[in-house]
Amino acid sequence: MRLLLDQGLPRTAAARLIASGHDAVHVGDIGQASSTDSAILELARVQNRVVVTLDADFHAEMALSGATRPSVLRIRIEGLRADGLHELLDRVISLCESDIEAGALVSVEVQRVRLRRLPLARPPE
Repeated sequence: MRLLLDQGLPRTAAARLIASGHDAVHVGDIGQASSTDSAILELARVQNRVVVTLDADFHAEMALSGATRPSVLRIRIEGLRADGLHELLDRVISLCESDIEAGALVSVEVQRVRLRRLPLARPPE
């Protein structure tokens, strides 16, 4: 799976993910550390990557846009180091891979994983 790790996640996690078969890059390693959420989402969409983030704003932007891509995995566990993030992502991806590939918002907590397929329905105006 092609992953784009957002600022706030360990940069060294990308190398561990690559070693386990993922195509992973960190925004800090490609000169995008200070990019806006919208720019990161667009980069992920163009490069067919899944955004991995700690930031709730990505889910909100995707929900409001009605877009079907990219998928966003929001990690709601603070303080993960590279090894822990790598292991967590491997488990979540194996659990939700087909949904993530189809377009989804995934929220990962200590005791659960929540998934919503994209696009999210817009409320009636």
